[in-house]
Amino acid sequence: MEARARLLALALLSCVPALGSSRRDVLELSDADFDYLSAEHETLLVTFYAPWCGHCKKLAPDFEKAATRLKGTVQLAKVDCTANLEVCGRFGVSGYPTLKIFRNGRDSGPYDGPRSADGIYQHMKKQTGPDSVLLQTEDELQTFIKHYDASVVGVLSGADSSHLAEFLRAAALLREQFRFAHSVDLELGGSYGVTSESVLLFRPPRLDNKFEDSVIVFREYLTIGSLRRFIGDNIHGVCPHLTMENRDRLRVRDLLTAHYDLDYHHNPRGSNYWRNRVMKMASTFSGRGLFFSVANKKDFLSELEEDFGLGTSDGGELPFVTIRTKLGHKYTMREEFTRDGQSLERFLNDYFAGRLKRFIKSEPIPERNSAAVKTVVAENFDDLVNSPERDVLIQFYSRSCSHCKKLEPVYTELAETLSSNPNIVIARMNAGDNDVPNGYDVQGYPTIYLARAGRKDEPIRYEVDTHLGGRELRDFLKFLKSESTHRLRVGAAKVEL
Repeated sequence: MEARARLLALALLSCVPALGSSRRDVLELSDADFDYLSAEHETLLVTFYAPWCGHCKKLAPDFEKAATRLKGTVQLAKVDCTANLEVCGRFGVSGYPTLKIFRNGRDSGPYDGPRSADGIYQHMKKQTGPDSVLLQTEDELQTFIKHYDASVVGVLSGADSSHLAEFLRAAALLREQFRFAHSVDLELGGSYGVTSESVLLFRPPRLDNKFEDSVIVFREYLTIGSLRRFIGDNIHGVCPHLTMENRDRLRVRDLLTAHYDLDYHHNPRGSNYWRNRVMKMASTFSGRGLFFSVANKKDFLSELEEDFGLGTSDGGELPFVTIRTKLGHKYTMREEFTRDGQSLERFLNDYFAGRLKRFIKSEPIPERNSAAVKTVVAENFDDLVNSPERDVLIQFYSRSCSHCKKLEPVYTELAETLSSNPNIVIARMNAGDNDVPNGYDVQGYPTIYLARAGRKDEPIRYEVDTHLGGRELRDFLKFLKSESTHRLRVGAAKVEL
């Protein structure tokens, strides 16, 4: 009996998760314990979620991996908002997932960083320690700037400098994006030609090149705004390393990217081989509104395949070159990237001359489009949706979406009800197999917009669970009556709602 009891105890213990598992690394907080448990941690990242939320489910594995890597430095936690209404209401949670940073139990602001495991780890590591590191010796300065990322160093005249207080306020606001340090000894800036109070921006050593300075000096009057502009204008340089973490900041402009087997950790020399060739063209075509970058092909493989139609076998070890404009237009270099850079030069000449055809991911245009609900694909979006004289209600859907399938009969009934309105079109587009045009934010399905006649650049999103109602026929008719340019008719009678 004693032996059997021991075996049973061992079996039960084997079912208990290890204390070091990722499940234990993420705290589960509730209304009852949120305040006192959050106050125990100097820095706490909390995700407010709902169990049914698809975006929350997608985030969960990365959140848990980041929690394991950050264990002992930053605590990660989660709150189920379907069961803890008081806490979620107090912090103004209105969508899922919502991520917030807390310091000693107090709301420090929203988490605006990347949502990959590595991105969360890197972003939250910057939340630990002082806003700006005090440097006292040349060795400390050299150690600080020899880092994978860029460094911002304030060189100030003394601890009582008025500029020091402003620099530290800027560091507190911008620490999530950049690394800050400061010295109150002007001699530390002597090697860089600094003899008065200044800020030095050190670009990452791995990106040193002959085309630009590795250190930029800020000598303007120091304010939070002026320092922010200086860093934003200079930190990326002529040809930055595009990553999943910084892509949103870099893609606010027209951007060319060369994707290849870039690896600055294990092969910096090989990584810079292709980058130098891109930088030569960046220098040649500078001042023409196009910016340049390089990226690890593996990090963006799904994007290359889905957004640009490039397969894993295209190019081999040679870079893929793409252009994505801030308006969402996409171009690919089909010619192989030659080592002398001439193919890239030809591609750029064609781009600036307007000779390139945009890449558009699109299903074929339907031969017949006579159904009540019109089928829209990327290739005919302009013709059907952007027709200037028509109001178009466009539904973006996915083939696998159960909510879209449930909506289909109602949407068809709506189209048939309004069939006598020549200037009101009911349409739908498969957003999984077609490029969604710029100006339409499609994060889930179904997403519905009204593109009004004469105002195609201001589509109106149809929101469910607002004063306009839900997804029944009367709800759509009420919405269209309220927002359409043209008056609605059902048959020969006007709609009265």
